[in-house]
This record gives sequence, C-alpha cells and structure tokens, in this order.
Amino acid sequence: MRFIIATVVAATVLALPSTSSAQAEADLEAGAVFASRNDIRIPGDGGTRFSLVDDLSTPAAPAFRLRLSYRVANRHLLSLLYAPLQVNATGQLDRDISFAGGTFPAESSILAVYRFDSYRLTYRYSFVTAPGWDVAGGLTAKIRDAEVSLYGADVRRKTNTGFVPLVNVHVAWRPDDGAFGMVLDADALAAPQGRAEDVLLAATWQARDNVELRAGYRMVEGGSDVDEVYSFAWLHYAIAGARIGF
Repeated sequence: MRFIIATVVAATVLALPSTSSAQAEADLEAGAVFASRNDIRIPGDGGTRFSLVDDLSTPAAPAFRLRLSYRVANRHLLSLLYAPLQVNATGQLDRDISFAGGTFPAESSILAVYRFDSYRLTYRYSFVTAPGWDVAGGLTAKIRDAEVSLYGADVRRKTNTGFVPLVNVHVAWRPDDGAFGMVLDADALAAPQGRAEDVLLAATWQARDNVELRAGYRMVEGGSDVDEVYSFAWLHYAIAGARIGF
C-alpha cells in the first residue's frame, strides 16, 4: 500500500504541465527521530496503559520524507507528501499488559512496533511575497496509516487508516534576499478526541537559484483518545533536507 500511494503521488505531480508561470519542486528530508513520549492503551476503554518510552527502551530511528510540489504564479502551491515513520521498542514490562485482546505477562520480553505513515495533499496561498518574505497559509488533507504491534508471549497488532484535516502555515525569511534564512512550516489541528501537530523550524541556504538546503528541528506530536484506541506520541527529529526546482 505504501509503495502504491507513493508512486501515485510522484506520478501525479510530475505529470502536471509546466508553463512559464509554474514550477515543479522536489523536496527530500532525512534525519533521525527520537521519542520523548509514546503512550498506548488498546482498546482505549479497556486495555492497559503503558509507555514505549518509560516502560521500554526506544532508540533513535532513521526517518525520511518526500514532498513533490507544483507552484503557480508564485503564490499558489499544491503539494503531495509521503512521510513514513517507524520506531521500535524493546524490554520487559513490570506488570501484566492487556493489549488488543491479548495478555503479555510481567517480566516477559517484548518487541513493540509503532508505525505512523502519513500521506498529505496540501494547498496553500502566499499572502505576503515581499522581498525576503514568504508568508502563506492553507489546508492539508492527511491520510494516516498507523499500526501498533506487540511481539512476545503473544502477538497482537492494531492497525488504523483514517482521514485527518489540518491547517497549514508557512513562513520563510531571507534577509535582503540573501543566501541564508529561516523557515517555519506547520500542519496542525486540535479536536475534542485528539490533536495533531507537525512543526518544522530550520535554517536555510540558497545554494543556487533552484536549490535550497536546510537543517533544523521537526516536532511531531499528537494522538487520539477514543474507545477504540488511546495513543499519544511526542517525536523529535534532527533533519537535513534539500528543495530542488525544475
């Protein structure tokens, strides 16, 4: 499924026509992700709450994301994002855990897999395009493909695929239109049953007219609290990336 969606994303953007007022962009980001919170209870109204961070050991994991965009008349941007994520945790729990209809005894070895793949379609409009500034806002349609699995005395897996609407905010600053600048980019929204935030703050370097490099910090936080699933995570990324225009 992930391969199919990523292929459709790439084909859709690359197939868009190129004109004098339009530009295609490819944006690749890679780095390492660290978890400071990852609390799980499945089902949300009857399982045992435990933490992949506090009760188990969750090492840093590699992460990457690919965004393909199409910009028209310098103010309109349509983009498609593929952002896979998987972190694993291992260890022994100090109590019995009821999870997804199974029981994992205390002191038994456990491998926990947390996967949260994200596919997003974003439209945003640049309200300010003054020299050195790009201030934009828009909407993001997100499809999440999530999974939490436990392997040990039993094997249990909970998957969930769903749609989440988000608000997109983008602020880019390059003083005097020079080579160096900063960028803030965020997708976020909150509701009574949960929330989602994906925020990037990075330094940028315009290496060439059509090549921008960046390095910085990304935070992904949120989750849901419903009868089916209780899951909240707080993830921190050290990232480097490049945006190339065609």
